[in-house]
Amino acid sequence: MTDAIAALVAGVYPNPRGGPPLGVATRAVAIADSLAGAEAELVAGLGLGRRLAVVCDPTTRAVLGDRVIRALGSIAEVTPVDLPEHPHADLATTARLAQATMGADALVAVGSGTINDLCKYVAGEGGRPYAVFATAPSMNGYTSLSAAITVDGLKKSLPAVAAAGVFLDLAVLAAAPPRMIRSGLGDSLCRPTAQADWLLAHLLLDQPYDETPFTLLAADEAALFAASDALLGGDIEAMRRLARTLVLSGFGMTLIGSSRPASQGEHLISHYADMRPPRGAPETFHGEQIGVTTLTMTALQTRLLDGPPPIPGPTRVSRDAVIAHFGPALGAACWDAFAPKYLDGARARALGERLERDWEMIRARLATVVRPPSDLRAVLKRAGAPTTAAELGWSADYYRAAVAHARLIRDRYTFLDLAFDRADDARALALDDLL
Repeated sequence: MTDAIAALVAGVYPNPRGGPPLGVATRAVAIADSLAGAEAELVAGLGLGRRLAVVCDPTTRAVLGDRVIRALGSIAEVTPVDLPEHPHADLATTARLAQATMGADALVAVGSGTINDLCKYVAGEGGRPYAVFATAPSMNGYTSLSAAITVDGLKKSLPAVAAAGVFLDLAVLAAAPPRMIRSGLGDSLCRPTAQADWLLAHLLLDQPYDETPFTLLAADEAALFAASDALLGGDIEAMRRLARTLVLSGFGMTLIGSSRPASQGEHLISHYADMRPPRGAPETFHGEQIGVTTLTMTALQTRLLDGPPPIPGPTRVSRDAVIAHFGPALGAACWDAFAPKYLDGARARALGERLERDWEMIRARLATVVRPPSDLRAVLKRAGAPTTAAELGWSADYYRAAVAHARLIRDRYTFLDLAFDRADDARALALDDLL
């Protein structure tokens, strides 16, 4: 059987839709029990240039960065670039990183989510290549073409360059803090809810949809979900399944040219929490949040699909209300993002007529994608990951507000819109039953 990752990197993955085979811009992916001693050879094969900026924070430098810096010193002029502990992925930080790496031919990220996003964005803006050595299996962005960057308080997915090389040392990943391992599992859990939201937008609004990203994931995801309890025990094979799932999820987004296959309603709720974090709550990782918000979304999806057509009424949210909730600058940006989904009376009637006519077909198609909340909750529980907002340290009032307002921050149509635009009062959703 052809390995999907190797086939994509080689540009020979069979196209499920017919036509030319599929490939990605990433030229090398290494997922191995250990990469110790192979770092220089891996990077040399990419032809990144003679001047390399190796970007770490204090934690990732101690975990893997010093090893990479020493190894690459044998093939290039290396400039270590030390970010502060817990760097922020925002435009101010990208500007500082661009200045610090100005003389480099390429960037080499040593880290996970934030460091990878910063390097891929700065490299892309500067027309330079980059590679990444992962330090934790905490997210699926290693192989994606977008970077999560906060712009004026609003978290956005901005275009970035594909990593020339993605290197995952399973021994390093298995030794990552348990919460970061659980975070990667949580970020992987949302495939069913993201697919259902995207398919809903296709069936109801005729938006483009492609199942290729989900076909890529099927085998590794099934094995990962079935044995999630092994991840925290240092099981290298379990870690390999998680690493492959994260890499393939990123490649799925790359093939589509969008984060839609892996980021829908569950991510909107999480992004709301990033933009408006609850006061006094403990720090949470992205994937921990996604695990919890995924359970909320699958519960909402299941509830709506089990009932009659959720006929919408005109959107009850006003621009003034959005600005009052988010503040003037952020509120205006949110309204501009949300406005394409606004339903006036005519649009609401047209959407309602389509739901009445096609509901049984829509429900049947979505039923093949949606997973029961109990199934997904069990995956998290076996790994000891949070499953409720309370376990994240979030109050019921805060989380209720996050779910209710999440759809306002982006134009992506999800089950959140279907639910909150129903003709009956939104309070009828009985949100507390889903949280």
